[in-house]
Amino acid sequence: MRYPNTTRYIIGVDEVGRGPLAGPVAVGAVMLPISYKRQLLHGIRDSKKLTEAAREDWHARAVEADSRGVLTFAVACVGAPTIDRRGIMYAIRTALSRVMRRLDAKPEECLVLLDGGLRAPKQFIYQQTIIRGEDRVPAIALASIVAKVHRDRKMVRFSCQFPGYAFEHHKGYGTEEHQNAIQTLGPCELHRRSFLHLKS
Repeated sequence: MRYPNTTRYIIGVDEVGRGPLAGPVAVGAVMLPISYKRQLLHGIRDSKKLTEAAREDWHARAVEADSRGVLTFAVACVGAPTIDRRGIMYAIRTALSRVMRRLDAKPEECLVLLDGGLRAPKQFIYQQTIIRGEDRVPAIALASIVAKVHRDRKMVRFSCQFPGYAFEHHKGYGTEEHQNAIQTLGPCELHRRSFLHLKS
């Protein structure tokens, strides 16, 4: 892949939580120097293809690398009320804009590599959307992992606030256990009412 002459950093971006019936959508972003050591992310895979333990291990590595200044990462979430009011794509764009601000990156110094149909804010003039990017670009794979771990941990915490829905097990996805809980308890404030309507 060729880079603009001004490029100092690569930013990988991915989202998780597009499809669940409850909880936020999350966007992760990882910023690495253009000359980062490829061994740093050797063997990394898309978060959906890793066990929970493997995701936690990669997340711990990211935290450690961030603390040493080897990379920078951030995650931003947008919750069910916004998803219901404005739609899932608006929520993803909002989370993506927030996460890019948190990286505090200078657009002219960055090449942004995004998974699937994602687009960075227009001030990031050097950006590329890559189909199946989480399988092809290590920085995108790590972005998917940090977003997944962040979102899963939030859902585990929510399980204490909203007992009975077993959010700690299914993380808001539409499993039989989850749908049975909705039938019994009704939806809570974490549920995407617009998604429940689509399921009916």
